Amino acid sequence: MSKRALLSVSDKTSLVDFAKQLAAAGYELISTGGTAKALRDAGLTVADISDITGFPEMLDGRVKTLHPKVHGGLLFLRDNEEHRKQAQAHDIAPIDLVVVNLYPFEQTIAKPGVTLEHAIENIDIGGPSMLRSAAKNYRSVTVITDPADYAIAAAEIAAQGDTTLATRERLAAKVFRTTGYYDALIANYLAQRLPEPEPFPETFALPLRRAQSLRYGENPHQVAALYGSFARHFQQLHGKELSYNNLIDINAAVRLIREFTGETPTVAILKHTNPCGLGSGATLAEAWDKAYATDRQAPFGGIIVVNRPLDLATAQLISEIFSEVIIAPAFEPDALALLSKKKNLRLMVNSETSVPPPSLEIRSCVGGSYLLQGGDADLVSSAEWKVVTKRPPTDAEREALLFGWRVVKHIKSNAIVYAARDRTLGIGAGQMSRVDSSRIAIWKASEAKLSLKGSIVASDAFFPFPDGLIAAAEAGATAAIQPGGSVRDADVIAAADERGLAMIFTGQRHFRH
Repeated sequence: MSKRALLSVSDKTSLVDFAKQLAAAGYELISTGGTAKALRDAGLTVADISDITGFPEMLDGRVKTLHPKVHGGLLFLRDNEEHRKQAQAHDIAPIDLVVVNLYPFEQTIAKPGVTLEHAIENIDIGGPSMLRSAAKNYRSVTVITDPADYAIAAAEIAAQGDTTLATRERLAAKVFRTTGYYDALIANYLAQRLPEPEPFPETFALPLRRAQSLRYGENPHQVAALYGSFARHFQQLHGKELSYNNLIDINAAVRLIREFTGETPTVAILKHTNPCGLGSGATLAEAWDKAYATDRQAPFGGIIVVNRPLDLATAQLISEIFSEVIIAPAFEPDALALLSKKKNLRLMVNSETSVPPPSLEIRSCVGGSYLLQGGDADLVSSAEWKVVTKRPPTDAEREALLFGWRVVKHIKSNAIVYAARDRTLGIGAGQMSRVDSSRIAIWKASEAKLSLKGSIVASDAFFPFPDGLIAAAEAGATAAIQPGGSVRDADVIAAADERGLAMIFTGQRHFRH
């Protein structure tokens, strides 16, 4: 008895060539609808699925392969005597190979203005069912859902009449990854349409498609890959392939610059995801000077992000140091020409309005577990700030406090920022003690020969003791901003009042672990 192959695809890439190879190997071809027509138009002999099941395709094509003669032919165990008897009794012949790819649900919901009804009509039912049945019985059935796998299947069939068990097992695993991804897309699409979407359902599936393999991960001995829609929002104009660490830094840089979108020209320089300098000015060149002045050592090999199209004057300043990545909404032609002379410098275009802040953050944890949390996208409005000291901040201090607060949110805890209204002056990041972060920030300002007299100090979380605030006052800060919430808030407020500092409590913490 000849082998039988069932082919039913929406993506007909290379299908005819593969079907011809199957026919040459003696396979009987069974197909449905448009797939059958494409094969017949190519001169192949094809049996309609309705000839096999004895039922016509019905309900606008919703029901055509959901039938015991299809699924029985896929699922019955060839070496099970009872299964063979039942299949023979019900006139069920084996189906040995299945080629199915699914209705284009992902492409459908990506179209602007797609209706719920149109999306639902692109939910495939028969396709996943056949794939799952075939994959479950992979010891006897070859199942293909990706045209990229036609070649290896055809080669093995031509050489030995069938695919190898190892290939069938690999293809079966690919099927379940494919149907899992497909189901997750549908589940998330429908869940997001609910009047009150559940933020953390009992089960959670995240549909991710691999965008590219990376040379290695954080270190050369770690393997890595990028998944998701990064390329939808970023375009690389020049430079080496992005590394894992580049992508981590780009994520941090874009999240930071979003705080300054649509305002005065602003430049941020980051290293290992931490800002090492940020400035705003009448031009990007002026903003660069302020950002770079914060720390002239750390920016070497850093990430630079700007909130305006990068012009030649700024590009000339930036080109004086070695940088890994520059990110801008656009590059003016002469700036692009200049920077492109550095062959290893990666130049990235991103449209800030097209990069949504993450609504969900995911981190792997020990024991095969994962932590999920909502994104830390928004800042408390300055209208909700609470003045807790006898002296309120001046208007100039309020501007500086807002600037520092927007920066400190993006620094690893414990985080301290000394700032003026348009620039950072000293940054302390990631220390075990908040007072140590303050000391580092003061030391950095001293190294850069920047005065902290009249500056503000911003802390991502509350001062647990007065010592951090006292250190800031002694360094020259005249105002402070912090979330508040310590059991010693009264002591910290008293220390501020004793020194004439103005202090704001925001009521919102911004830890970054």
